[in-house]
Amino acid sequence: MRKSGSDKRAFFEPAFIVSVVIMCAAVVATNKFGVIEKDFLPLQVSLDKLDEGGLGSYKILAKPIIENEEVLESLDTKDYIQWVLEDTEASDESVRKMLLFITYYGKPDRVPHVPEECYTGGGFQQLAAPHPAIFKVKAGDFERTVEGTYLVFGSTRATLMQIEGKFPVLYFFSVNGAYAGSREEARMALNKSLFKKYAYFSKVEIVFNQGPVGPAEDEAVEATTKLLSVILPRLEKRHWPDWQKAVGKK
Repeated sequence: MRKSGSDKRAFFEPAFIVSVVIMCAAVVATNKFGVIEKDFLPLQVSLDKLDEGGLGSYKILAKPIIENEEVLESLDTKDYIQWVLEDTEASDESVRKMLLFITYYGKPDRVPHVPEECYTGGGFQQLAAPHPAIFKVKAGDFERTVEGTYLVFGSTRATLMQIEGKFPVLYFFSVNGAYAGSREEARMALNKSLFKKYAYFSKVEIVFNQGPVGPAEDEAVEATTKLLSVILPRLEKRHWPDWQKAVGKK
């Protein structure tokens, strides 16, 4: 049975984002990272000042803000952005629009939360086991190979045979000057700095839930890599902390 237009629109509503944020916060609140107190490591520049100019083919359609103070308090950070973007060069409607969600924690005393828990807790079903995705990012002299995680979610009323209503989520972490493709890798990276004065992590999440049909995996990975070629150099150079400087290494 085909899903109705109202079912598909449920993925786009502000309530969808807020419900996922609430569930993420609930997960975070029950998972303490450690007992060694860290000093707060601020961003170089707040995420909400991420340069909106020079985005190439990308156009910002919306910047949803979490206005509910209780939800924001539960999220435990005000350093976040949510951008709904449109790639004006994309001919495939499934990857033309996407949600970019970035959060930052400069004093991580909690275990990083992941979409596997957030989305299922928010009323969606995970349609396949998470597996690695590789983003080979290149922008001029900037080159990075970043490993992340790829998942697919759908409505709790969807079946594995249905196409409409499915949407992929791709994410990874920046942790203490390095990248981590999963929560387990993020935990290990944080543990390596257990006795250091500082620690931080930031999660970058791209969600293809803005169109009527979600893209195939290879299309989602390709589209994510393209977006990261614009966003990642800005995050590294202007926003995320200079980790080597923070820990006093040359």
